Amino acid sequence: MTDGPFYPPAPWRAQWSDWDADLTRVAAAAGGTWVARGEHLGLALAVLDTRGRAIDGAEVEIWQCDTLRSYRHPDVPRQPAQQGTSFDPGFQGFGAARSNSRGEVSFRTIRPVAYPGRTPHIHVKVRHVEFGEWTSQLFVAGEAGNARDFLWRSLPPEDRAALEMRLAKPPPGAAAAAPAAADAPALAWAARHELVVPA
Repeated sequence: MTDGPFYPPAPWRAQWSDWDADLTRVAAAAGGTWVARGEHLGLALAVLDTRGRAIDGAEVEIWQCDTLRSYRHPDVPRQPAQQGTSFDPGFQGFGAARSNSRGEVSFRTIRPVAYPGRTPHIHVKVRHVEFGEWTSQLFVAGEAGNARDFLWRSLPPEDRAALEMRLAKPPPGAAAAAPAAADAPALAWAARHELVVPA
């Protein structure tokens, strides 16, 4: 799939350092931290090739809209100008991390929400010297809006199965997929998903 219109370009990201694996906390300009609205999701990914081998050191990026259906992008200000702003200042909107020796990488984000014309989804991009760059989207398994989504409908059934995230309620006291601050809200959802990239 393509990057789409809301992929935040690298020169713009370079002006702001907060693009870690926890998308649910953003440092406020005046000090303190904003926390993302929405249902927090622990997203554990494994990067594998088509032979089932784990890919170590893959750069994994995710991006998605916030609960107000806004993306973090040059068209959106970094700090809210006033109350009632049209984006969530506590949601990074984009995060990046590298896979470990088992191909694993973890993020803390929010359960994706729908916006006009699209079913809930999370964009994902993976880079590695072995295969170059791979870009796709993860969809929520069983989401009613999938059947109305033009990208979902264009996928062959086998590709749909490979891009469905299965969300589950985490066990009580379960640790977040990505490290979280001590005062972080409890996770509402957890998902483990394999990203199968070209061999």
